[in-house]
Amino acid sequence: MRGEVQLRHLFGWDVRECYRAVAVSLVPACGVLLKSRSASLKLAGCLLARGLGRLMAKKPIAKTPVKKVAKKAPAATVPARPKSVPAQVVPPTAVSPEIQLSQLDEQLVGLLNKRASLYLEKMKGVQTPSKIMFSDQDQQQVWSMIDRVNQGPLTSAEIKTIFRPLMSAGRQRIKSIRVAYLGPAYSFTHQAAIARFGEAADLVPVSTIATVFEEVNRGHVDFGLVPIENSTDGRIVDTLDMFTRLPLRICGEVQVHVHHNLLARCDRSEISEIYSKPQALSQCRDWLSKNMPHARQIEVTSTSTAAQLARDKPNVAAVASHQAAMQYDVPIVAECIEDNRNNVTRFAVIGDSVADPTGSDRTAVLLQIPHRPGSLSDALEAFRRNKINLTWIESFPLRQPAVGYLFFLDFEGHISEPRIKKALKELESLPPDRLEILGSYPRSEPSK
Repeated sequence: MRGEVQLRHLFGWDVRECYRAVAVSLVPACGVLLKSRSASLKLAGCLLARGLGRLMAKKPIAKTPVKKVAKKAPAATVPARPKSVPAQVVPPTAVSPEIQLSQLDEQLVGLLNKRASLYLEKMKGVQTPSKIMFSDQDQQQVWSMIDRVNQGPLTSAEIKTIFRPLMSAGRQRIKSIRVAYLGPAYSFTHQAAIARFGEAADLVPVSTIATVFEEVNRGHVDFGLVPIENSTDGRIVDTLDMFTRLPLRICGEVQVHVHHNLLARCDRSEISEIYSKPQALSQCRDWLSKNMPHARQIEVTSTSTAAQLARDKPNVAAVASHQAAMQYDVPIVAECIEDNRNNVTRFAVIGDSVADPTGSDRTAVLLQIPHRPGSLSDALEAFRRNKINLTWIESFPLRQPAVGYLFFLDFEGHISEPRIKKALKELESLPPDRLEILGSYPRSEPSK
């Protein structure tokens, strides 16, 4: 009975059913043959009681009743999330350089047209677009930006050659501009005209400096471009002389590095004559005397004319530019033969407009003073007192029958600045025989 109570207490089993189950499964397995069902049940009970007794002996029941605590249901097993496998990066299909270039070119076309449209829109809101349009300030701002942001591989000079026709084409959409220059084409003055106004401008070559002045004075062109000074040979007398004759202003300047080359269609040893304009021959005199002492030097009106002669005549060479060599298909037999490696020519843009101050300007005046001792010293004292830096002073005699000299002065500052006004007022009080303001204009940097 004790076994029955334990079974019922621990497992809540029905004892009779247990007996029957054990009797059916255990007893036959032990090979015991019982004569009656009751005997079988008694044997099963004894076996169960013994087994449970041994079990209870190993694990005795605590005397103190233990409160039954409801067991928490086991947490539902969450299937383990499979480890995330990184998605395979499929490399993009390689695009050929030809396709990339084509796509980039299409973008550039759109951007260039967008810039031109914005420029035209900007000019619509300006009361005097022609004044701003031909001002050097916009171009100088673009040049400064290029120098600041350019990181290569193109040089700043190369990028400027791309921007120059773009800006010129935009200006031509507003007003067609005509510029007279000392020709012919592909001369250094032509290069300076392209550098300042761009290839889209209507550039008109003329044969003399005097003709440039006359074309501007008559209103046939908007501007003129003439050489005014060279770092090797100094002043250009014809230009200074024309300022004394016609009432035109200097409204800009262009500085160009001048590199001369020897062009010929034969070997240097076969050259018997060398053609060029006087200034070019003068700027290469040392090189020519050392390297070409046997060749006769002949002066012509321009370096471009010299290049044509070198193309057409046998055993003839020319001193001319790289552009002239390409245009007239004459090989260069010696490069950069100028004596001064920093050979720079300054060109004046002439017209009737007045440039606005930029903070980096020059002013030019013509001054004629009485021909007596101390006159020039008194005149220059006005610049010293007002701390004005003179950058250039040239003198040339007056035409007969007048006696004396005319001075061309170039100095830093703009006519609108108080110190410049004060200095000019002091000059007027001398008084001079002649004082003409040729103009104030932005300073430029030499272009390669």
